Amino acid sequence: MEAPSAFVDRLRPAGGKRSSKRDLIVNVFLRQEGHLSADDLVDVLRREGHKSSRATVYRTLQWMADAGIARKVDFGDGRARFEHSYGQPRHFHLICKSCHRSSEFLSSDVEALLEEIAGVRGFELGQSVVQIHGRCDECRTGHRRRGQGDVPMERLFARDALRIAIQTERSGLDFYSRAARITKDARGRRVFRKLAAEEQEHLGKLEARYAELLAEDPDLESRPTFLFFKGAASGLFAAGAEELDKGADDRQALRIGIRCERGSHRFFKRYGERFEDSEGKRIFLEFADEEREHLELLIREYRSLAARESRAQSKAKAQAQPESKARRPRTASARRANT
Repeated sequence: MEAPSAFVDRLRPAGGKRSSKRDLIVNVFLRQEGHLSADDLVDVLRREGHKSSRATVYRTLQWMADAGIARKVDFGDGRARFEHSYGQPRHFHLICKSCHRSSEFLSSDVEALLEEIAGVRGFELGQSVVQIHGRCDECRTGHRRRGQGDVPMERLFARDALRIAIQTERSGLDFYSRAARITKDARGRRVFRKLAAEEQEHLGKLEARYAELLAEDPDLESRPTFLFFKGAASGLFAAGAEELDKGADDRQALRIGIRCERGSHRFFKRYGERFEDSEGKRIFLEFADEEREHLELLIREYRSLAARESRAQSKAKAQAQPESKARRPRTASARRANT
């Protein structure tokens, strides 16, 4: 992950004057977790031995929000709060009107809907803030659910990114195992078996990383879901497996695999590139690279199979031509010439 200073310099507006006081406030802010008001940040600065007026702190927070270093949110209690973007993906908020607490989430469906609406309206999307107000489960029922305590968003993001990648690997393993069983061409069968073995290996590594994450926080499994990627890329391979079961020849099996890998690669690359630098981002982009390698292998094998089949057809046609000439009946003029 890039250093906080590099993150700020990358987003700092061009032409603006540098300020040591502003840089101090920014650095202290980036070390905090959660959502802070100007008063909250003034208190943090004072505890660390720094003096700064509330007006200066608020102007700096607003400057960070305008630059994309921070996001401004409203919990409905009359105080603007800010959260930093460093190491965190863009996300949305569920805000309780009773306790004013926020629960974060990210949904590919909401992202797609925003993009669709902006496209239809000819609107260029910038920084989007989605806030949904209602009442949380604890305020409605009076019972505090296990795993509702504060936890760094990056850890939730990494957990859910690993869950999605693991689910996709399992789906891909099932697809390639089925494809290997139905493929008649020996070379194509070896390719599918190779891909199944790689999916198995990658799955083991991802599950090990997931176990390490849980070891750091035993309650992590019970904490609320952050990433809502319905079906995600694993749905592509599940649909592809269903097509194989309906009947597919060798070329069709490869085409289905190419479609699944292309969709999976695009999915992980697209969302990985949107996230700020974080463990979740790295997981998505690593997975995108693996899917690209699988895609390229399948495309090469498809072209090779098509070339082999074309050569076989040409050879069979060439062998059939002399035989057909030998069996061709003689014409009347040929018969007269022989008499």
